[in-house]
Amino acid sequence: MLINHNPAQFPLCLIVVWSARCLLSDCFLSSTETLMDSTTATAELGWTVFPVSGSSENSWEEVSGYDENMNTIRTYQVCNVFDNNQNNWVRTKYIRRRGAQRIHVEMKFSVRDCSSIPKVPGSCKETFNLYYYESDSDTANKGFPAWMENPWIKVDTIAADESFSQVDLGGRVMKINTEVRSFGPISKHGFYLAFQDYGGCMSLIAVRVFYRKCPRVIQNGAVFQETLSGAESTSLVAARGVCIPNAEEVDVPIKLYCNGDGEWMVPIGRCMCKAGHEAVENGTLCRACPSGFFKPIQGDAFCMQCPINSRTTNEGATNCVCRNGYYRTDSDPFQMPCTTVPSAPQNLVSMVNETSLMLEWQPPRESGGRDDVVYNIICKSCGGGRGGCTRCGDNVQFVPRQLGLTEPRVYISDLLAHTQYTFEVQAVNGVSDQSPLSPQYSSVNITTNQAAPSTVSIMHQVSRSVDSITLSWSQPDQPNGVILDYELQYYEKTSSVKYRTPGLSYDKP
Repeated sequence: MLINHNPAQFPLCLIVVWSARCLLSDCFLSSTETLMDSTTATAELGWTVFPVSGSSENSWEEVSGYDENMNTIRTYQVCNVFDNNQNNWVRTKYIRRRGAQRIHVEMKFSVRDCSSIPKVPGSCKETFNLYYYESDSDTANKGFPAWMENPWIKVDTIAADESFSQVDLGGRVMKINTEVRSFGPISKHGFYLAFQDYGGCMSLIAVRVFYRKCPRVIQNGAVFQETLSGAESTSLVAARGVCIPNAEEVDVPIKLYCNGDGEWMVPIGRCMCKAGHEAVENGTLCRACPSGFFKPIQGDAFCMQCPINSRTTNEGATNCVCRNGYYRTDSDPFQMPCTTVPSAPQNLVSMVNETSLMLEWQPPRESGGRDDVVYNIICKSCGGGRGGCTRCGDNVQFVPRQLGLTEPRVYISDLLAHTQYTFEVQAVNGVSDQSPLSPQYSSVNITTNQAAPSTVSIMHQVSRSVDSITLSWSQPDQPNGVILDYELQYYEKTSSVKYRTPGLSYDKP
């Protein structure tokens, strides 16, 4: 950049800078807000100088030049190193703070090395001072506020890391320094900045005034709005978050803290997508589960495809409903397929032994998709002149039991002799009670055989004599056919020899 200068001052020759856009510290654009940037000016900056330019050769002077892209930029320079007791000020225009409590100032400048200037007095400086003054309105003029440290508040003395010499100028190389300072807290509507030279040879190439902020962000499932950093560099400003749509709080309160560098930190609490919704786009959106997918509970899990034999009726489903003819028990896991009732048992076989029976079968061809199939036995007594079949009485015994059999077999006893029976073997599972249809079954018809009568339960003494006794008894409870005769066994008390009296008829006991 070619800088115009006062020939009476020490010559500054050619200054090389980079594009004005690069002066804005792009790495902070996401977390800073610029209040003033001298490199964006399209006309004169028009800052106020003291002493007044033209009345003194010591004043700061606004000069213009071009950057490498031939864009015009405005700078201020001063070079009065041969005069003692310098006190040269340049003040910016009024800058509104826009709610910021701490202000940052980025300065780009070049400074001439005092030792490279021939015959320079000892008063030559390679530093300058930065000040600020708060005001609720733009009230400054050429004499107010006074050009002194009080009422101005000093921020810092700015020193160059690198300075240039006459040799650098001869090679057209300029060493540019960048320094950032901050001040606060400030509370009035705006402020001014002032730069004080007290005996240096320098050029103020660019000034950017900004404040830091934490940008709007979505983190931990919550939205945190843009938040300004605090008044101190170590401040942590708490911001409350709001769950994104279709998310619900898990831990409360939901907070982030904005530090002095405009960075979010110390997350507390979180939100998670509610049932029927899943997190997408890096957790910034809770999207409803599409058709055919579901999510039963709140959390970070993704939507799952509906199990076999089930479907959803709308987007954002929390469960899948079973298709017609299929069911789910209350204890079935939500990811388990819907199931149906089993088919009938196969290959039912019966083995009759007088008045007892063994039934065996094989499992049904279709279990309905479940592994909890059990069997029930239905006993029906047929014939007997009662016109059809009726359920068996409680006297019939089933081993191990009649209902809920887990093995494909059962032993049945205490049936009536010479009687026709029908036995149904049902297959049921955990959803059979939800089906409107009766369980499917296989059946077998059997007829019991002849069987010995039951024992005589009651016997009475009718009379007795010295050498005889008369007895009577009732017919057995289960004669199991026609009783032809009875056999009486007896023995004397003093003898172990038993005597038998066969052929006793029922009507002549």
